[in-house]
Amino acid sequence: MSTPALPLAAPPTPTRAMLLALGLVAAICGLIIVVAYEGSLSSVQENRRVAMERAIHKVLPGAAKTVAYVARPNGGIRPLTGADTAADGVPFHAAFDASGQLMGIAAEGSAKGYAGNVRIMFGYSPPCHCVVGFSVVSMQETPGIGDKILKDANFLANFKALDVRLAADMKALANEVKTVKHGSKTQAWQVDAISGATVTSRAVGRAINDAAQALLPVLVPQLDKIGSSK
Repeated sequence: MSTPALPLAAPPTPTRAMLLALGLVAAICGLIIVVAYEGSLSSVQENRRVAMERAIHKVLPGAAKTVAYVARPNGGIRPLTGADTAADGVPFHAAFDASGQLMGIAAEGSAKGYAGNVRIMFGYSPPCHCVVGFSVVSMQETPGIGDKILKDANFLANFKALDVRLAADMKALANEVKTVKHGSKTQAWQVDAISGATVTSRAVGRAINDAAQALLPVLVPQLDKIGSSK
């Protein structure tokens, strides 16, 4: 009686060769990502700069020149540099007219909306101590509902002279910016909400209030340090 043939053993797996191959693939993929990132970085930065300039000119029409500054927690103001981080203070842009005179301040704010954070920019006019312009930097609100804040004429009218003056001690706003139910606005520091888009309307009010509370107590006493662009 013949003995059945035993199955041949599988050849040993070349573990080291596989690891080397995987490592080589990973290195190549990493190199491609780095090269792509570095190659597109300048374009991304330029697009951000252009978008920022457009937002500034929307909230402060007629600006001939803008200069970036940072209001520091210790009360100082200095030009913003690329090395600055969020912990260094509150960034803002000083806008100058064609004659080099300061015409207003543009600053960003952010607050939670219905579908995510609503990032906005507002223009501040020192003579009237008020917000004189508003635009959206980015948001993820529902099309046709949340995006009404960009189109609704009555809502945009809130930001023609929104009162953000400081209290007598210069440590905070005299009155918090608050969003109220549509049709119930009675004060210059209130934001009349859009009916059907109240959550997004409130996000805009909170974003302006929080940014103004952080920036203006530092900025207003030192506006003379900004001077002119000449």
